[in-house]
Amino acid sequence: MKAVGFYKYLPIDDPEALLDVEVEPSQPAGRDLLVEVRAISVNPVDTKRRAAGPRPATELKILGWDAAGVVAASGPNTELFRPGDKVYYAGSNQRPGANSQLHLVDERIVGSKPTNLSFAEAAAMPLTTITAWEALFDRMGVSKSGADAGKSLLVVGGAGGVGSIAIQLAKKLGRLKVIASASRADSIAWVKALGADATVDHARPLPEQMAALGAPDVNFIFCCNNTEPVFSVLPRLIAPQGRICSIVRMSKPVDLSLLQEKSASFAWEGMFTRSTFQTPDMEAQHGLLEDAAGLLESGVLVTTVRENLGKICAAHLKRAHQRIEQGHMVGKVVLEGF
Repeated sequence: MKAVGFYKYLPIDDPEALLDVEVEPSQPAGRDLLVEVRAISVNPVDTKRRAAGPRPATELKILGWDAAGVVAASGPNTELFRPGDKVYYAGSNQRPGANSQLHLVDERIVGSKPTNLSFAEAAAMPLTTITAWEALFDRMGVSKSGADAGKSLLVVGGAGGVGSIAIQLAKKLGRLKVIASASRADSIAWVKALGADATVDHARPLPEQMAALGAPDVNFIFCCNNTEPVFSVLPRLIAPQGRICSIVRMSKPVDLSLLQEKSASFAWEGMFTRSTFQTPDMEAQHGLLEDAAGLLESGVLVTTVRENLGKICAAHLKRAHQRIEQGHMVGKVVLEGF
């Protein structure tokens, strides 16, 4: 089968950074599904793992943690899906990725593809939806039923893939007042179209901008960009007993005691945690993807796809990686078909 992978950790402009390859498909066992991949999306995790460092790869690496397709075969213990079902999912970073014609994935982290979306539109959603959903509702404890209506949320990095779905979930389910950071005209227009009540520019000092909006502090902060440049101001921006969540790892220690006076909490969100550690609630990701599919089908949520780069191949994936590494992504980029 066709796939896109690499043997060396290289900059994206290197000819061998991503390669078109032929590999043998694996067969499903246990609760695995073998999915015929119809479309994929690309995320920052792909670029970071491709350029993971100077060490040589010992074998072919296949990336890709956003996919939509059709179940081609299923393992003997599957309970949720059968061949012919249309699905969408992010998968596990402990297994080869979905940049291949056929892909193995545990059904417990798979959802039914929203019926109103194309495969490309659906492929843009899983990783970011899982990340934003878990950050808001699991890590920060925002009510999905609107019990926190009127409380405030600052989304740092609102126009990216995760921020784009977080804004929608916070507004439509949480009924929060959402302030999103965006620094360019197109990204400001994007986050406002998704439901942000106001915007700030993360390239300029945030406390002064927040004060000007009449929101010197907020109940929740969700950091979807590099956390280090803004961490020093988070204690000023979070309200007493507020909650902060980040998805971007910091490279050096920070002083969490700065949050102590306000009894504020800080949590990490990693959407691969459940699949990596095979947690007892691993199937919760299946459930939330099913819930999200229903919200997409009813129009409560909308796809965040912004650009389709065409067929799934090394050349097009390189373009996608380059876009992400430039740091100015708005929404999601997808590829479709081999």
